[in-house]
Amino acid sequence: MEEKAKRHIEVSGALFVEKGKVLAFEKGEAKYPYVSHKFEFPGGKLEKGEDPRRALRRELLEELDMTAEVYDIFDTVTHEYPDFTITLYVCLCRRLSDYKLKEHVRVVPLSSSELDPADWAPADAHTVSKIRSHLL
Repeated sequence: MEEKAKRHIEVSGALFVEKGKVLAFEKGEAKYPYVSHKFEFPGGKLEKGEDPRRALRRELLEELDMTAEVYDIFDTVTHEYPDFTITLYVCLCRRLSDYKLKEHVRVVPLSSSELDPADWAPADAHTVSKIRSHLL
């Protein structure tokens, strides 16, 4: 019997570093338990043919009512979850406005020593390790 190919999605996430700390956005209850109540880089799915930076500006406005300056892609990760495969583009960003939590339950500023990949959604965890060794 042939196995059905997993759905593949492309997502942009925002990496905010403020006063030497990474802003970790904790997701609330989600459709998939392996990403529920985990930290993540906020953002969302790219539309077909959409540039990751443009998608991120749009998603931050939709999800957080936030405007942000979106800089270069800091990390690109492809991760296979049980139900789908994700390619995550994590972009360095600077907030231009405050935010309003809608899909997240809290935001925690974390120093390098407080960044534990186990607390993050699996696709985001790789970037957390890279942040610790390259950014902070």
